[in-house]
Amino acid sequence: MLAKALQGATAAADKLYIESVFQTWLYTGNGSTQTITNGIDLSGKGGLVWLKSRNSATDSHFLVDTARGGSSRLNSNNTNAANTNNAIVSFGSTGFSDTGYYGYASNLIASWTFRKAAKFFDVVTYTGNGTARTIAHNLGSVPGCIIVKSTSQADNWKVYHRSLTSNAYYILLDSTAAQSNAVDHWNNTTPTSTEFSISSSSNINTNGATYVAYLFAHDAGGFGDSGNDSVVKCGSYTGNGSTTGPVIDLGWEPQWLLIKNTTVASANNWIILDNMRGMPVGSNSARLVPNNSNAETVTVTDINPLPTGFQPATSNTTVNELNGTYIYIAIRRGPMKTPTDATKVFAAIAATASTGTSRSIGFPSDLIWARRRDASVTPQAVDRLRGLGTSSSSTTQPTFDMAVNTNAESTGGFATVYDVWNDTAKDGSYFNGQSTIWHHFRRAPGFFDVVAYAGGGFINESISHNLGVKPELVIIKRRNASELWWVNAVFGASTFQQGSLNTTDQFTATTYSAQGFGNPTSSALVFNSIGSSGHASGGTYIAYLFATCSGISKVGSYTGTGTTQQINCGFTAGARFVLIKRTDSTGDWYVWDTARGIISGNDPYLLLNSTAAEVTNTDYIDPLNSGFEISSTAPAAINANGGSFIFLAVA
Repeated sequence: MLAKALQGATAAADKLYIESVFQTWLYTGNGSTQTITNGIDLSGKGGLVWLKSRNSATDSHFLVDTARGGSSRLNSNNTNAANTNNAIVSFGSTGFSDTGYYGYASNLIASWTFRKAAKFFDVVTYTGNGTARTIAHNLGSVPGCIIVKSTSQADNWKVYHRSLTSNAYYILLDSTAAQSNAVDHWNNTTPTSTEFSISSSSNINTNGATYVAYLFAHDAGGFGDSGNDSVVKCGSYTGNGSTTGPVIDLGWEPQWLLIKNTTVASANNWIILDNMRGMPVGSNSARLVPNNSNAETVTVTDINPLPTGFQPATSNTTVNELNGTYIYIAIRRGPMKTPTDATKVFAAIAATASTGTSRSIGFPSDLIWARRRDASVTPQAVDRLRGLGTSSSSTTQPTFDMAVNTNAESTGGFATVYDVWNDTAKDGSYFNGQSTIWHHFRRAPGFFDVVAYAGGGFINESISHNLGVKPELVIIKRRNASELWWVNAVFGASTFQQGSLNTTDQFTATTYSAQGFGNPTSSALVFNSIGSSGHASGGTYIAYLFATCSGISKVGSYTGTGTTQQINCGFTAGARFVLIKRTDSTGDWYVWDTARGIISGNDPYLLLNSTAAEVTNTDYIDPLNSGFEISSTAPAAINANGGSFIFLAVA
């Protein structure tokens, strides 16, 4: 029995998730050593740190790996040999330290950390001997892409990719050139799960020269709870020259993409996109270019991420030339692991807003409900999938605000937050000087997801999501036109309740077949009727999906008693966020949180559907370790005897 228990514990500990092996981390240089804690074990496992200044057109890309050491840097945008005259980074068990050589003051830096892990990524070094041979690796699967650079001499960056025309072809990372077979670099041999081949060419195997190779897996599994989920794919697609490009099916939503046109050389850069700097649906991507030192540009909507892949959103030659062939490396969005700590997926911050002030969240936020507490201002919703800008105005990459009313989304002056990086966010200009509450939610399996989609208006329309379980509370808003915020509370196998977030209206209890909203699954939303709310033809939408996650969140219902009653959510330290709505009659959407106070006395509340200022002199709910308690003084809108109510609570 003990042996079996130990085996089970080992198996659980051995599970890998994308958040353990890859991170995009953005930071501002301070001119001295600073620690970047991104959760990646580099000192114990090894890997690569890739750095690029976002605001400098003269700072090269720096690639530093554990095989060569933190003082040996390569530049993907030139052919130079490795430079070792300054320490760049030191590698740690939870990230790395920037020595200040690259992270000088006011330098806005993007860092991408790749940890060595079977079926994801490996780093290999070798010394050339001028003879065709094989190089061993520990990727544990057939590489989908191999990037090789000489560290001791000036030479191009050679790239093998499984989707090039054949094993005789290569492409250059430091160049705009198309693929070529002018030199046989790979000995015209397909790599295996234990080795790759190099030819005798001096381009890749100069006698006595030293080399480093970065290997990326392709669709190899090895991750997630099952151990069968893939986290990286190296594929290709053919452009159609339209602003509605081909859909690339990955089976999951990407967080990082490297893309190159392989068939046309002229001015076709490689590009790197990621969802931390900005890879929104329907808005401009934040683009960096590996083959030059240009600063980040935000002028083109390169691609739209999808729940199961991505889609080019322009007709330009960089990502979607008619009949152009494109290769890519795609890395899966995280986190993949179901949360066990609610502070890693939800935070409430109450403060007086001051434009540009950085607020600590504790995790990368995907949805922010923002609201002034002391004046009649409509609550605002912003999310990463639609775009979280780089300033408090729309002069660069805008933040898309969605007011809790019928209006379409807006940009610019309504920015409530921006630069929502890693575990922080900056105050926008909209609430400057005002008492404000921000509610931050992170997408995570079993807890919360965000989906942006275009409505088709047809029967049995299916919209994929990545919640991983059947959603219990679905909030949908049309982005490009005036429409209600539709709320679907999903509790029954055949029935649900529908209402609206921006009104006090009574909910309608109905069957899935009778209304446009169909019975959702663990992977898709379903719409039954033609052009119903939430999927009209020509409409663009954003959907927020919540579910009950053990110890983290509870979507539930209760019947009012008119007296004190306890709502058990399965928590151990009480609810930090509570949202309640009466469904069998009219009633407001009441919001409480511990940042403003859920205590045994008066508890400030706001109404999500109203512009009314915060009410501070009532005691309608009280703390309870297992959830929250509704007091006997609560009004009918919260606890009418015999009334029906729905709620969302977060621990």
